[in-house]
Amino acid sequence: MLLRACAVLALIVAATQPAAPGPKVTELVAKDLTEFQGKEGVLITVEYPPGGADPVHRHNAYAFVYVLEGAIVMQVQGQKEVTLTAGQTFYEGPDDLHVVGRNASATQPAKFVVFLVKDKGAPILLPEG
Repeated sequence: MLLRACAVLALIVAATQPAAPGPKVTELVAKDLTEFQGKEGVLITVEYPPGGADPVHRHNAYAFVYVLEGAIVMQVQGQKEVTLTAGQTFYEGPDDLHVVGRNASATQPAKFVVFLVKDKGAPILLPEG
């Protein structure tokens, strides 16, 4: 009985907690890659507020990440979670499921740049589940 009560309490607490704030995404440039028919390169910045996070998602693109400031936690399905700080990089392939993407800090913002090679006109991010 006590175990069930604790489980119910945990669900209530989780349901009443505000969702992690989402990131601010800014497109810097998009350019057709004429040498690669149907592909484009897109450069974006992503800013996580303190405690910010992404939903589980895919990019269906080759994504190259470079951390500008703060610290971020990244993980694709089947790989280890990694914490990256300014100057460090991360890679996601077109078939990867991005299961963790969040600010490592609850008090400091984080910012990174992402270069994507993707199908022209395809969305940058596809939420999963």
